[in-house]
Amino acid sequence: MATDVIIPALGESITEATVGQWLKQPGDAVAADEPIVSLETDKVAVEVPSPVAGTMGEQLFKVGDNVAVGARIALIEVAGAAPAARVEKSGTEAAAAAAAPTPVAAAEKAAEVAAPAAAPAPAAAPLAPAAAGVQPLEAMGPAVRTLVDTYNLDPASITASGRDGRLTKGDVLAAIEAGTAKVRAKASESAAPAAVAAPATSERKEERVRMTRLRQTIARRLKEAQNTAAMLTTFNDVDMTAVMAARSRYKDLFEKKHGVRLGFMSFFSQAVVQALRDVPAVGASVEGEEIVYRNYADLGIAVSSPGGLVVPVLRNADKLSFAEMEKAIGDFGKRAQNGQLKIEELQGGNFTISNGGVFGSLMSTPILNTPQSGVLGLHRIEDRAVVRDGEIVIRPMMYLALSYDHRIVDGREAVTFLVSIKNAIEDPSRLLIDL
Repeated sequence: MATDVIIPALGESITEATVGQWLKQPGDAVAADEPIVSLETDKVAVEVPSPVAGTMGEQLFKVGDNVAVGARIALIEVAGAAPAARVEKSGTEAAAAAAAPTPVAAAEKAAEVAAPAAAPAPAAAPLAPAAAGVQPLEAMGPAVRTLVDTYNLDPASITASGRDGRLTKGDVLAAIEAGTAKVRAKASESAAPAAVAAPATSERKEERVRMTRLRQTIARRLKEAQNTAAMLTTFNDVDMTAVMAARSRYKDLFEKKHGVRLGFMSFFSQAVVQALRDVPAVGASVEGEEIVYRNYADLGIAVSSPGGLVVPVLRNADKLSFAEMEKAIGDFGKRAQNGQLKIEELQGGNFTISNGGVFGSLMSTPILNTPQSGVLGLHRIEDRAVVRDGEIVIRPMMYLALSYDHRIVDGREAVTFLVSIKNAIEDPSRLLIDL
């Protein structure tokens, strides 16, 4: 007896999603509420759980297909019942499928019964890592598979942190950056030597990879921001000496008391909250022929995820302490990497902070997260020669960039807003006495 797996409601205004990765293959044992498929929505990846315990049956959609909310996506054969054979298969085909339910098992079985003189099958090379307990290429998500193929990496050399030992895009990127990812051996290196060596080729290759739904949404929204808002960017630099000294002085006590490290983002978030009180136009938005002003601060915090940049919202940031901000921002970062952010956490917000400095950016012009009217770009800290009291000294400096919608934010207001942040960071005591 088979039970249908139905696509649940995915959030407000979301009517369909894209199949990103099957987490279970036909024949795999499945527990009740265990995720079987990962879907990509316009905002975040969502895992669909099995409604019952049993065996993974037919997958009604393949990776890359679009599926509507409420659609039947798969079948689960109830535990203890014989798996239902597909009507289009013959009895022989059904028996073969039951005998070899997974690509890995099929490869192992083929290896056992293959004649000694038979030539190696072309499919054996990609499945070799799988036989050793490593996720096969065809079971990886599109983004992960693209990275592995592009850099010709051996998946066995990369530590997996995803569910059920699956590789994530973050795992691959981290291994590349750390230099621990090994290049996949060429087929010619493991196969028997040929009588005549094939000449080396230097073909120019191209590859077409379908954009994920999240990447399509990011592209569309960024272009909408350029087409809709009258964007302008103003710059300033900030001396990080005082904040770095305060952090160095209190970080141990702060972590001991609150259980979280004291970082720079909470200082900037508090400075933004204060600046929004002084210059409310930067936190406003245009709706039709009206300007909507807000007396609260819901801050979007841009964080990196395997699927791209996402912006979870720190609600009521104007009422949060330094410790509460640090805990929330740290939690956003961890759950973004694991694909566990909720759709409602990515909606709303009236101002965004984007820290390109963690990737080494020196200066940039951030794009608005519409319909918001302001976004603050943070950049890397580097020692630079500056003049203080008539003397040239070395100070840890950072460039700040404020992009804003010139339709409702004047240049004077934008500069005032950015200078307010600069003053608060260079003299953090201002954050305590609201100056």
